[in-house]
Amino acid sequence: MHVVSLHVYPIKGCYRTDVPAATVHPWGLAGDRRFMVVNDNHRMLTQREEPGLVRVKPSIEDDRLTLRAAGRDDLVVDVVAREPVDTNVHSTPVVAALVDDAADKWLSDLLDRSVRLVWLDDPMRRRVEPGFSRESDRVSFADGYPLLLANAASLDALNDWLLEAESPEWPLPMTRFRPNVVIAGAPAWTEDEWTGRRIRIGDIEFRVPKPCDRCVVTTTDQDTGQRGHEPLRTLAHHRNVNQGLLFATNLIPDGTGPISVGDEVVAL
Repeated sequence: MHVVSLHVYPIKGCYRTDVPAATVHPWGLAGDRRFMVVNDNHRMLTQREEPGLVRVKPSIEDDRLTLRAAGRDDLVVDVVAREPVDTNVHSTPVVAALVDDAADKWLSDLLDRSVRLVWLDDPMRRRVEPGFSRESDRVSFADGYPLLLANAASLDALNDWLLEAESPEWPLPMTRFRPNVVIAGAPAWTEDEWTGRRIRIGDIEFRVPKPCDRCVVTTTDQDTGQRGHEPLRTLAHHRNVNQGLLFATNLIPDGTGPISVGDEVVAL
């Protein structure tokens, strides 16, 4: 088994950045989901409510965040801790920092609604979902866990089911599932067997706490923002476990350092 692609999402819910290598921190990959769009009340805003977020193509270099979107001028802002605000990731409260009034206006104009941009200036502030982690485990603005790993063979199996059903949405790309790490060279659904165990990617070990229960975001085209019915319809038939529609698995790092495309993946 080996890594075939790595991805970070600088702003939660926005477009991905494909990278050849990344540094693993306790809270996730460097540059992954440290920013989040919120409404006027500083409540989390994601593709669940606003699929237009896919139009935002952010990048971060040093302490400068660049916002890009088709038909819009790029905006570059310096990332510094400003006014702290109380926000949330689903039911979990968290304190973040406002970023820049110009970024707020740029995003509001693009999305045609009033929004603000916040930054998790202290990534050690938010703990991983209790019940499947240690009290010391930390996570960025990701939904619940520091990293998400997907298996290319499992996507092939899912697309086989779509083809058999003559779905007009066949085939689905891996981008629908917004993983951090994509692996190949393993049988479909091998990742299910890792739950409660450990794996090693390159030189870094990870715990595998639980599979990922998928939501409506997976039905959103990550280039256009258009919504369909898949993969949830097919996952409901084939991957429904206790009302959870499962695809990909969560990871919690037990070390820090680099991982790269091509790294060997070993189940321990």
